[in-house]
Amino acid sequence: MRTTLRTRRTARTVATVTALTLGLALAGCGGGEDRDTGTKEPGPPGASPSSVTLPSLKGEKIEVAAVWTGPEQENFTKVLKEFEKRTGATVTFVPAQDPIVNFLGTKIAGGSPPDVAMLPQVGAIQQAAAQKWLKPVGPDAKAQLAKNYSQGWRDLGAVDGTQYGVYFKAANKSLIWYNNAAFENAGATEPKTWKEFLATAETISASGVTPVSVGGADGWTLTDWFENIYLSQAGPAKYDQLAKHEIKWTDASVTQALTTLGELFGKPALIAGGADGALQTEFPTSVTQTFTGGDQPKGAMVFEGDFAAVNIGQTSAKIGTDAKVFPFPAVGSASPVVTGGDAAVALKDTKGAQALLTFLASPDAAAIWAGAGGFLSPNKNLDLAAYPNDVQREIAKALLESGDDFRFDMSDQMPQSFGGTPGKGEWKALQDFLKNPKDVAGTQARLEADAAKAYKS
Repeated sequence: MRTTLRTRRTARTVATVTALTLGLALAGCGGGEDRDTGTKEPGPPGASPSSVTLPSLKGEKIEVAAVWTGPEQENFTKVLKEFEKRTGATVTFVPAQDPIVNFLGTKIAGGSPPDVAMLPQVGAIQQAAAQKWLKPVGPDAKAQLAKNYSQGWRDLGAVDGTQYGVYFKAANKSLIWYNNAAFENAGATEPKTWKEFLATAETISASGVTPVSVGGADGWTLTDWFENIYLSQAGPAKYDQLAKHEIKWTDASVTQALTTLGELFGKPALIAGGADGALQTEFPTSVTQTFTGGDQPKGAMVFEGDFAAVNIGQTSAKIGTDAKVFPFPAVGSASPVVTGGDAAVALKDTKGAQALLTFLASPDAAAIWAGAGGFLSPNKNLDLAAYPNDVQREIAKALLESGDDFRFDMSDQMPQSFGGTPGKGEWKALQDFLKNPKDVAGTQARLEADAAKAYKS
C-alpha cells in the first residue's frame, strides 16, 4: 500500500485530473489462453491475451502471502485466478500481518514459507535478502522486467546487483481527495500551496463541516503526511540523506517539517474527531467517512494515494463528480509526488513461484487489477486504456512519464523495525506527535533514537 516521484512535469500532469468528470466504473477481467483447449480468449483491456508465455503447472500448488485485505485482496485474487486459468496451478492467498517480514520469519522458522510474498517496502526486500530467504528472479521474469520496466523500478527490487523483486503495484501517494458538495457549500476552491490549504480548511470549518479526515490508527498514513511536506520543503537531496540516515532526525530540516505539519495537527477542530478520533480511525474509514453523509460528511478532505479510489468505490460517490482530487499542496517551490509499491518475491525456487513472478511482470497481469480500479502499475507496456476512467489514466500517465526521475516512499526505504512496524519507530512517534504536536523536539529525539538503533541492527 505504500510510492516518491518528484518532477514539475508530474505535478502538472496530476493537476489536470481535477478537471475530469468521469465516474468510477469497476470493470471485469479475464481472458488469456486456455491451457486445456489451447484456444485464445479475449484478454483484459490494455493487454494482448498472449504477451507472456507461461508453463503448464497442472497439479502444482502455490501459496502467495500479502497484507492486502478487503477490495485489494479481492482484486489481487482476480489476478491469481487468471494465472490459475492459464497454467492449471492452484494458488492460495495467505493473509499476512504487518510487519510482513516478521510474519515470514515465523513461517520460515516453522518450515512452511509461502512460495511468493508481496513485500510493501524496499527495506523489507533488503532485510529478507540479508536473511537469505529470497530466491533470485529467474530468466523468464527477468526478460519481462527488461521489456516492461524502467531501470529505476528494476533497481528497487534488486539487492547488491541481484534481482529479487518484481514491482507489481505502485501508488501515487500525493493526492488530496475531497467531497465536492462540501466544497461547493463552503465556497471553497482547490488550494495549490500549504498556506492556501490551511485557509481552505478554515473556510470549510466555518461552513459547519470538519475539513480533514485523518486515518491516524494506521501509522503509515502519518509518515506519508510527513514525507510529502519534507520532500516539498527540504528538497530531494535532504530527502535522500534522511532516508539513508545520513543526516539525523534532529536536523533542522526535520524541525521545520514537523512544525509545518503541526500547523494542521495543532488545530484539533480541523480534524475529524480531533486527535483522539483520528487515532482511532483506520485508513479505509478515513476515506469512506469523507464521501458519506452527502454535503455533511465527517470530513471534507482526505489525504492519500490513488488507491483511495477503491474505498471511494464502496460509497455512492462518483469519482470526478462527487469525489474530486488535487495534488498535495506545495510547501516549498513545487508540489511533491511520493510513490510506493508492492513487490513480488520468491521464497521457494520452484517452477510455480518463478512462473508467477513472470506473470506479475507482464502487462496481462497488470491489466486485470487496473480494470478493477484503485491500482497503478509501473509496467510501461500496460495500455492506459486498461484503467477504468480518465482520472486514473492521468495519474498512471504521470507515473510512467517520470521515467527514472523518482524517489520512493521514505519510510519504506528504511529498516522495517523503524519505518514499517505498527506501534514502533516512526509510526508510533508520529502518532504521539498527532496527540501532542507542540513537542517537536521530543518527537525528533525519539525518532533519532529509534532510527539509530534500527540502522545499526
